[in-house]
Amino acid sequence: MYDSLRSRAEERVDKKIKFYRNLQAYVIVNALLAIINALFSPEFWWVMFPVFFWGIGVIVDFLRAFVFIDTFDSEDYREHKIQEEMEKLRN
Repeated sequence: MYDSLRSRAEERVDKKIKFYRNLQAYVIVNALLAIINALFSPEFWWVMFPVFFWGIGVIVDFLRAFVFIDTFDSEDYREHKIQEEMEKLRN
C-alpha cells in the first residue's frame, strides 16, 4: 500500500517538474527567438509559430500535471479497463 502510494506520488511530482521545466524553457527560448526575430526580420513575425506549437505541448503538460491527475496513466485505471474487457469477453 505504502509503495503504491509513494509510486503514484512520485509520478505526480515528476509530471509537475516536467511541466515547470518545459514552461521555463518555453519562456526563455521564445523570448530569445522574439528578440532575434525583432532584430533581423521584423517584417515577418515567424516567432509566432514556435510560440504557438510549443505552447500546445506546454498546455498538454499542464493538463497532465494538474487537471487530469491519474485519469488515464494510473495503474488503477488500467486494471479497471482490463476487468471491463474480461467481462465483455465472458459474455
